[in-house]
Amino acid sequence: MPDIKELTSRIVKFNKERDWDQFHNPKDVALSLVLEAAEVMEHFQWKSTEESEVYLKDFKEDVGDELADVLYWVLLMSHDLDIDIKKAFERKMKINEKKYPIEKARGRKNKYNKL
Repeated sequence: MPDIKELTSRIVKFNKERDWDQFHNPKDVALSLVLEAAEVMEHFQWKSTEESEVYLKDFKEDVGDELADVLYWVLLMSHDLDIDIKKAFERKMKINEKKYPIEKARGRKNKYNKL
């Protein structure tokens, strides 16, 4: 799989070729990200865990398409805002590891302040 920089370059090129940069302010890119995430959610709305498992047998590729759309907007927004998303991810994971230590969080669904 291409790395994040390659994927981002492809997205940037795609947008420039279509002159879409003019439409991509932070608010609208963030809104597009949320809308695509909602499209992921639509696949599972009103389905139990078991129903979701059956559904995915036929629609896994469709869910993958929506996840790819979410990734597209995450990468575009991080590029536009000059955020190194790999560094941001690593930093956030370190924060999460401190907030959710294994000995307190393992097997629990509680928020960090309720552990």
